[in-house]
Amino acid sequence: MFSFGQLAITSMLSHLIFIAITWHVMQTINFDPLIRKGRALEARILLLFVTIVIGSGVSRFFLDFLNWSQNLTYLF
Repeated sequence: MFSFGQLAITSMLSHLIFIAITWHVMQTINFDPLIRKGRALEARILLLFVTIVIGSGVSRFFLDFLNWSQNLTYLF
């Protein structure tokens, strides 16, 4: 039961950290030429969604890799 709680906390923190890192990286890219005039709000929302998708995907990879490395003990 305790390990499920640890996994939940680790997963939540991992997702938040990788989403924050992705947001920081996405802010360095100049998207202004791609944004239509008067559509800044929609562009920010799209950027937020793209950030969540990328950050969650990277976090899922990190968590899967962590889980796989812990399961290697069952191989031997």
